[in-house]
Amino acid sequence: MPRGLVALAVGGFGIGLTEFLIAGLLPQVAASFAVSEAAAGRLISGYALSVAVGAIALTAATARLPRKHVLVGLVVLFVLGNLLSAIAPSYPVMLLGRIVAALCHGSFFGIGSLVARSLVAPERKSRAVAVMFAGLTVANVLGVPFGALVGERWGWRAAFWAVTVIGLLALAGIIAFVPRRAGERAGERVGETPPTEPAALTGLRAQLGAFRSGQVWLTLVATALGYGGMFGAFSYIAYTFTEVGGFSSADVAWLLMVYGVGLVVGNLIGGRAADHDRDRALVLALAGLTVTLALFGLLATSASASVVLVFLMGVFGFAGVPGMITRVTDYAHGAALAASANVSASNIGNALGAWAGGLAITAGLGYTAPLYVGAGIALTAVLVMTVAAHRARPAGREARESAVRR
Repeated sequence: MPRGLVALAVGGFGIGLTEFLIAGLLPQVAASFAVSEAAAGRLISGYALSVAVGAIALTAATARLPRKHVLVGLVVLFVLGNLLSAIAPSYPVMLLGRIVAALCHGSFFGIGSLVARSLVAPERKSRAVAVMFAGLTVANVLGVPFGALVGERWGWRAAFWAVTVIGLLALAGIIAFVPRRAGERAGERVGETPPTEPAALTGLRAQLGAFRSGQVWLTLVATALGYGGMFGAFSYIAYTFTEVGGFSSADVAWLLMVYGVGLVVGNLIGGRAADHDRDRALVLALAGLTVTLALFGLLATSASASVVLVFLMGVFGFAGVPGMITRVTDYAHGAALAASANVSASNIGNALGAWAGGLAITAGLGYTAPLYVGAGIALTAVLVMTVAAHRARPAGREARESAVRR
């Protein structure tokens, strides 16, 4: 495994911790700054909004810069944001630190995915992206308990100091081990047929040209809907466990860890499957998520079934992530803006799913309703991805026939 890829995974782990650990620290932070629970909650919502904005804005602003230099700058921003949170003397400064740290999130994973795939042979590109995202999935498992444990023992500021140190380690690794021109291989002109490796599109105009590809838009829509399906259910899963499944509130933490382990497994399996037959793997992942959510709705009263299904929800929910990213960057011919747009699409999907699941509960349909809502959204993602795969086949066949003739 290239050491540069490990450095990217460490960066992903640190960014993931920053996103998730705050949930276990909110009571301490609120008490420390004497603010309400709702105000403390804005440390989470403000972060999410900044991720969506920063993914596009920072990628567009750095379009002409070498990708390694951009990654270094993003991790520096991440370190500064967490350092600001660790030393924050007041709530507004704490919120500012969260926003600064969040701005790098989307661009790091968007640009980092292009760099990651350039560090390995083309037939391993999805697995390389999966390795980078493994840091994020592990952080999902460890983030909340890590924050709660460190915060309880040494105070909430210690958790942000720890993440700052992780960021510095990632920064040193990226500087030392990521090649100077990583992720900047030349490719073919933008179109519907992907090249072997992504092009080094520079300049905002050239990167925006990548969005002329219908396949790019289909992939972004499928990404948003896939995430929407999963988070339509996941946003209210604690209520499903306690109000339907009969679990206690104390059980929710380990059940969420089961889900997190599913994310890790799904990410690694999905990366390998996407390198074998990407479009088929994506359709199967989304179909598996649809079936899992529907079965979860039917069997939520069974404790044993709930444990198995929440694990499978994590597996299928994240199995499509590596393939979606390599797919959108292939058809965008390496445009970093498209890769970051994929991260923004996932956050839009999160918001869509949570909103739709909340509407179902408000309508009095019960705490299994978000599972069915999620299944419906995921089914739409299956249809979109099936259309995208069907439209891609003629282009791929023509490219192969042209290569044979040459």
